[in-house]
Amino acid sequence: MPARPIFIGGTSSNAGKSWTTTAVCAWLRRKGVRVAPFKAQNMSNHSYPCRSGGEIGRAQVAQAEACGLEPEPAMNPILLKPNGNGTSQVVVNGVVWKTLPARGYYEYFDELLTHVLAAYEDLASRFDVIVIEGAGSVSELNLRAFDLVNLGLVTRIRAPWVLVADIERGGVFASVLGTVSLLTPEERALFRGFMVNKFRGDMTLFDEGRRLLESKAAAPCLGVFPYAQDLRVDAEDSLALEREARSPAPAGASIAILEFPRLSNGTDFRLLRWADWVSRPRDRDYDFVILPGSKDTLSDLAWMRDRGLDRWVHEQHRRGATVVGICGGFQMLGDMIHDPAGIESSRGSERGLGLLPVETVLTSEKTTRVRRATLDDRITFSAYEIHLGQTTSRRALSPFVELEDGTTEGVRGERLIGTYLHGALEDPQVCSALFGVEVNPGPAKAGEHEALAAWFEHHAVAPERWLL
Repeated sequence: MPARPIFIGGTSSNAGKSWTTTAVCAWLRRKGVRVAPFKAQNMSNHSYPCRSGGEIGRAQVAQAEACGLEPEPAMNPILLKPNGNGTSQVVVNGVVWKTLPARGYYEYFDELLTHVLAAYEDLASRFDVIVIEGAGSVSELNLRAFDLVNLGLVTRIRAPWVLVADIERGGVFASVLGTVSLLTPEERALFRGFMVNKFRGDMTLFDEGRRLLESKAAAPCLGVFPYAQDLRVDAEDSLALEREARSPAPAGASIAILEFPRLSNGTDFRLLRWADWVSRPRDRDYDFVILPGSKDTLSDLAWMRDRGLDRWVHEQHRRGATVVGICGGFQMLGDMIHDPAGIESSRGSERGLGLLPVETVLTSEKTTRVRRATLDDRITFSAYEIHLGQTTSRRALSPFVELEDGTTEGVRGERLIGTYLHGALEDPQVCSALFGVEVNPGPAKAGEHEALAAWFEHHAVAPERWLL
């Protein structure tokens, strides 16, 4: 028997769909249900390589972990990675397929739909329940004819669905009732109710609002969820990143992270709660400056220069800061970045910051792999690579880490570190070793999933009725 689907849609981006989907996955697993996540089409530069090969959105990785599963491409058959110039790299079933503008992407609707339905049917043949996450708002009327991921999918597979609204940003009545008013009869027949997310303060103040919404929407409220600062789910994209420092910087470990417009894998920094995100030069000294990953290294390098951040990074290093480059940030620290195939630029080659004696050649073949690495002969951790291009050194440099196969990765110079390893700074021991302070790892992922399931059960209204 094929799996039972449940679809989690939203009134907008960052309304809480990923959080809700992860919570439902964790709750169903807690109930002994064989459950898997699915998101037909994701737009995000936060991705992760599956051990079986290929990359998917980071949110679907978190959801797979909540289900107790190894992530696989079928959970996110289409991943759009924006380049920042109106085009996106299109990853299909984990593998780079094409680079397309938005209008060009829709021209392939029929072909892409076959991939979406095949991936869903594959999962549905192996599990009891598939929890499906939508994208953005479910009511993008102008895109309805090309809908692969929202209510077009719901009606194709006859999936019951619920709506998540974010009360924190305001307009929750208009967003819920407006969405409901735009439903077709077929969509309305599959609608099971709505949830209100990110409520702050005395929740009883919304009791009347809840009744009004239920009356006007002619649908039940399936839960009002307080803002949960201590429950963590990996950010799906840059919209969900926390950019404000949440604790004071420890002595000797102040950190600035450059906020690239095309930032990728910002989840690298979830443990660095005291770090400042920097988009312009600041008149203060930092102990560490981090250049994160970038979906378009050459464009973000130009952005740095336009704002004077290249000179600022040099000055920070001269005044004693350790500069760390991760993936695209590593490439920027070198002398030159060559793009002979015009993957990111028509200019051919660009000067880097010249802090490390390395050069990078961008290539069309993407490296995606999970790694085990050892730092300083004593700290072993998991990490991953997702990048275009190969970086070589003009002279012998100390490596950053030793890999499980005996080879080395990355480089170290005088107060300089360059590495392709995303996820290294998600390990508290690595952070402690590099920054010289004890870093709180937070609860283990199993504990996080249990807390998330308990949180959902406490605030959801009769989840057994619409999930089991």
